[in-house]
Amino acid sequence: MLKVSSWIGIAGMLACLGAAQAQQPADPRLAAATQSFSALPEAERKAIQADLIWTGHLNSAATGNFGALTFRAVNSFKAGRGEPNGQLTPAERQELARLARTARDAAGFAVITDQPTGVRIGIPQKLLPKREATAAGGSRWQSADGKITLDVSAGPATEPLQAIFERAIAVNPNIQRKVTYKLLQPTFFVVAGETPTGKFFRRQALGPSGLRGFSVGYDKGVSATFDKVVTAIADSFEPFPSGAAPGPAPTPAAPGAPAVATTPAQPATERFGVGLVVGRELVLTARAAVDPCKGLKVGTRPAKLRAQDQASGLALLDVPGLATGAAPGLRDAAPAAKEAVVVLAYDGTAAARTAVALPGEVTSDAVLAPLQPGGAGSPIFDRQGRLAGVITANPSDKALIAGVAPQRNYAIAGVAQLRAMLEKADARPAAAAATSELSTGAIAEAAGKSVVPVACGL
Repeated sequence: MLKVSSWIGIAGMLACLGAAQAQQPADPRLAAATQSFSALPEAERKAIQADLIWTGHLNSAATGNFGALTFRAVNSFKAGRGEPNGQLTPAERQELARLARTARDAAGFAVITDQPTGVRIGIPQKLLPKREATAAGGSRWQSADGKITLDVSAGPATEPLQAIFERAIAVNPNIQRKVTYKLLQPTFFVVAGETPTGKFFRRQALGPSGLRGFSVGYDKGVSATFDKVVTAIADSFEPFPSGAAPGPAPTPAAPGAPAVATTPAQPATERFGVGLVVGRELVLTARAAVDPCKGLKVGTRPAKLRAQDQASGLALLDVPGLATGAAPGLRDAAPAAKEAVVVLAYDGTAAARTAVALPGEVTSDAVLAPLQPGGAGSPIFDRQGRLAGVITANPSDKALIAGVAPQRNYAIAGVAQLRAMLEKADARPAAAAATSELSTGAIAEAAGKSVVPVACGL
């Protein structure tokens, strides 16, 4: 059986990292370390976590968020060096960077965009020097002795993702293979496990360009050194990337050295959100997505702010010329705690934004969902396809774990608040009766035409 430490950085983190990192620290040392870490620039926070991955102390992702996992990783690194307070002195930070750089250089690790597939992924080129094209049109990297193989693949979505997943986890009596972790979501799946002599990890993602994924298989004899490399590969993976590939992490200055001037980050020129068409040339969204803005667009059309409500966090936009479909019906009562819902959102930014259907779960006046920045205003539907709320919080950081957004809680405006806001605008929502449960795809098909991208000029 796989040790927990072997896969927590890859598989376990997909299920629990968001909650683990978001918990409020009770230990005063953890609280102080959290405050100190949060004060650092985002690039440095992620660089510290990436370095801890490479030194083998952090079996998680470089998200920039501090929690118990990072606290324990820092203290593990500091063992024998200093007080276990979760904080790095300048000298410790410098030593961490040096050790991580040595490990990265030894592996020849570099994040590349694989031209045959379009996938962005980190490749340990010194460990996997043999590269070739696969018969299916993907790319393969392999160690000189054949004990480690990394495959990257891409192709059309000719069958449902669930069918591929079912085959990936199916028991084959002719193969001694044990699946130790499996996760299926509407747009991706993850399968990890072991054979008598090896370990494997696979991730497949569904997007606008079809299916893209990667798989790693390696001998158990190299797991002591290669487990952390697999975590780094998974952390770097982007199936449908946008923008330039990230460069190497900056090296911290030596203790006592003068500060080196860096180029300031360019300020954002747009903020993104999601809207729901609720009437003739009328769109409902979150106040956080549209206030303040110098200019508004819904899709490609200019929009104007008609009304906003601070208490509910909702806003209404007038969009002249917007084609109006049938607005989704509103359920009568608020969803119950732990009720499963579907969030219709948009991933990405600017021209790369793509409509997605995400699984969620209601938690009091919030929803637990894998939302990315630009998700404020995303409507929530129950499993009968009825409108059940709108996300009013604006995710502020891009925290991808192996290319996947973790589950987090986001504030919502509920049924009563939606009804009150719409009635003020004389857009009385139609009531929707309960029906049989629908699939995520059916809900997205029925309501998706009413969900639109919103852009706010800053």
